[in-house]
Amino acid sequence: FLIPETLFQPSLSAAYNNLCQPNSVGIHESVHLSINKCDSDIRKHLYNNVVLSGGNSLFPGFRERLEREISLLSPQTNQVKVIAPQERKLLAWIGGANLASLSVFTQMCTSKQEYDESGPCTSHR
Repeated sequence: FLIPETLFQPSLSAAYNNLCQPNSVGIHESVHLSINKCDSDIRKHLYNNVVLSGGNSLFPGFRERLEREISLLSPQTNQVKVIAPQERKLLAWIGGANLASLSVFTQMCTSKQEYDESGPCTSHR
């Protein structure tokens, strides 16, 4: 299998499962679950406007695969559209730069001591 497959099947990554979340779900399931936590009136619009960002979205066929997998999970009445902007490789960095400029940013950070005590699972709090 290829490394990008772990984005859809996290169980293929024994290291991640042993460290943090043995029952973790794939990226398509995360998107589906997130949309379903939103108000039912906007779910249709969210399914139709999934926007990719970050370097992992550059894997060949990623947009098509994500769209197909989300479509299998969503109600058949919803059209699923995954948008892959040209500049998506930098969108995560741009968003991070905007976040870091907020006055509350330091309250959201994990200290080295917290990380040393809890390890990588600290990011799941």
